[in-house]
Amino acid sequence: MSIILKNAEQIELMRNSGQLLAKVFAMLDGYVQAGVSTMDINNKVDDFICNELASRPASKGQYDYPYVLNCSINEVVCHGMPKATQRLKNGDIVNLDITLEKNGFVADSSKMYLIGQVTPLAKRLVDTTYQAMWAGINSVKPGATLGDVGHAIQRVAENAGYSVVRDYCGHGIGEQMHEGPQVLHYGEPGTGVTLEPGMTFTIEPMINQGGYRTKTKKDGWTVVTRDGKLSAQWEHTVAVTETGVEVLTLRQEEMA
Repeated sequence: MSIILKNAEQIELMRNSGQLLAKVFAMLDGYVQAGVSTMDINNKVDDFICNELASRPASKGQYDYPYVLNCSINEVVCHGMPKATQRLKNGDIVNLDITLEKNGFVADSSKMYLIGQVTPLAKRLVDTTYQAMWAGINSVKPGATLGDVGHAIQRVAENAGYSVVRDYCGHGIGEQMHEGPQVLHYGEPGTGVTLEPGMTFTIEPMINQGGYRTKTKKDGWTVVTRDGKLSAQWEHTVAVTETGVEVLTLRQEEMA
């Protein structure tokens, strides 16, 4: 997949999509709790994106995926499918990964939710994964490389005793959900694609409590840790600017 540089007008459209997607998470903050089914969450997001935000849930129908989001709970690394029979329970950690398209441009973001009282070990994993994502984001600037981004993430994760999933990565994004480049969440400084203004891509580290190996369940979508230990993920869509980085999907609680 080729890397498509965006001009100022296109970045503005992506910024708008990102701000709308941030509103989806703000809505969910008061909704996601113990007892709610993951299909309830899916349907709530579908209705909100279509009817409140006059936008399109970009994941629905992509690669024949039937839902608007992924719900990845506990040992699920990514691509968890919502189910009417699956209800969140006290102590769960859940990643909600959502995409939104408005005026031809796609935004992609995910957030971890801690349900009720979670264990200190689970909270530490979630918090460290968030820190790792931001370490990657903060390393983005013109002239840096994707290896710099991956290395920054890997260092935070491994210094905490965790592992970085190798099988899945971030990606370029724009008019298509998946564009070039691939954004690995591990790497060597100074290697890989050199960043330049106009690049837009996701940073979405998946960090495991145990080993980094994964396996896919029989539904063909749900990816879990091979050792059954917890996994966490956070994601933002970013743009390389003339001076650094802009987070296009920044949420209200993250604004300084």
